[in-house]
Amino acid sequence: MNTAPIVSKVWSFCTTLRDDGVGYGDYLEQLTYLIFLKMADEYGKPPRNRDVGIPAEYNWPSLRSKRGAELESHYVTLLRELGAKTGMLGQIFTKAQNKIQDPAKLYRLIDMVDDTEWVTMVADIKGDIYEGLLEKNAEDTKSGAGQYFTPRALIRTMVECVRPEPRKLIADPACGTGGFFLAAYDFLTNQDNFRLDQQQNAFLKHETFHGNEIVANTRRLCLMNMLLHNIGEIDGGAPISPNDALVADSGQRFDYVFANPPFGKKNSMSFTNEEGEQETDDLTCNRQDFWAATSNKQLNFVQHIRTMLKTDGRAAVVVPDNVLFEGGAGETIRKKLLDSTDLHTILRLPTGVFYAQGVKANVIFFDNREASPDPWTKRVWYYDYRTNIHHTLKKKPMSYEDLSDFVKCYNPHNRYQRKAIWDENDAPEGRWRSYSYEELAARDKTSLDIFWLKDKSLTDLDNLPEPDDLAEEIIENLEACLNSFREVLAGLRQSVPR
Repeated sequence: MNTAPIVSKVWSFCTTLRDDGVGYGDYLEQLTYLIFLKMADEYGKPPRNRDVGIPAEYNWPSLRSKRGAELESHYVTLLRELGAKTGMLGQIFTKAQNKIQDPAKLYRLIDMVDDTEWVTMVADIKGDIYEGLLEKNAEDTKSGAGQYFTPRALIRTMVECVRPEPRKLIADPACGTGGFFLAAYDFLTNQDNFRLDQQQNAFLKHETFHGNEIVANTRRLCLMNMLLHNIGEIDGGAPISPNDALVADSGQRFDYVFANPPFGKKNSMSFTNEEGEQETDDLTCNRQDFWAATSNKQLNFVQHIRTMLKTDGRAAVVVPDNVLFEGGAGETIRKKLLDSTDLHTILRLPTGVFYAQGVKANVIFFDNREASPDPWTKRVWYYDYRTNIHHTLKKKPMSYEDLSDFVKCYNPHNRYQRKAIWDENDAPEGRWRSYSYEELAARDKTSLDIFWLKDKSLTDLDNLPEPDDLAEEIIENLEACLNSFREVLAGLRQSVPR
């Protein structure tokens, strides 16, 4: 199948709508609704003959038969009625609205979608089209969509290190657009890793993945992304829950958890509601399974992810720097994490890799363990991929190859046989270093915030980054400072009696 014309049409029409003020996010929404309806129509025909649950008066032919104001009115009614349904259908159309006010352009978009057989198209192609649109949407910083899109190079690295196995359960309690699920799916279906039998393939498609996403629009994008990549069924249940994962322990336990939880403001009551709008509420979690009560979202997600894991479950989680050094509840949680899990690896990331500006983050890798009087963590291995590293999203984005040395050091096939690849006499120059439990426990507040490399830009003027890179890094650092000031201000406002 020659897919180039399809890709060209999808992108060119997106550009046309942007001229009318319809952004990537709005375009993605409408494309999602229409592709789902077209796929439902294709599934309803022989030889499949499947009933997705769409009433005849709101099916694909009903859209194709109308023009002008009648089409626009019918489309609005269709979105409202299908949003009241259950299962995958209801989740896709939850709170759906028409964002294309020109009936002529709406008809052209319907015609473009109708011109393609989506069910028979190779999953890699239709998935790549959709993933491309998701990434473009994330790049639109004004929309704020970047907070739901984790760079795919980082996701692939995390999955490659953990190496999930077939017939195991994989979860993400803040799944965004589903990047971790797709990377895990690709890893499991790669024949260089596994050759799945029929039962394993069925388990992968229907039972492997479980997620939470409270923002309705992001959740629908995730569901469609998974469908287009051959995960789940169009007439089945939705593998993504709209529930806030932090509210309560669902009781279900998983073999693997991959996550990049939202970086909420410290001591802030600000959160995003289902409509994507900011609201305020008391976010302090008081759960019996948590080690400490705190309003810090990231610390709560770390605790929740530990609860989600089976006794031998494994996690890879993106966390901001404050999780590694914050006092109070943060110190308590780090001590418990070192004692009750095997926190074996920390990857320190540079700025300039996330669509949310000014983010300083890390990936922590830990394996859950059964209760024991002795600490399970014996040694934590660090890889400093931040010091003297410069990335920008547009000119020098981080690639999987950039993290290949970390993957080698991690030694995914047997991490128990790791070794220090740096010479003891030249240790300060090495990015890979380990610290014993005793060394970490003795640090002030059990801080895991460790760096040992020297910043060459402070001493070697001949090796300064390009001016554009420096300017972008300065901007990101200023934005990070502004975010910190906003957190302090939010905390002060909450402490003032009303």
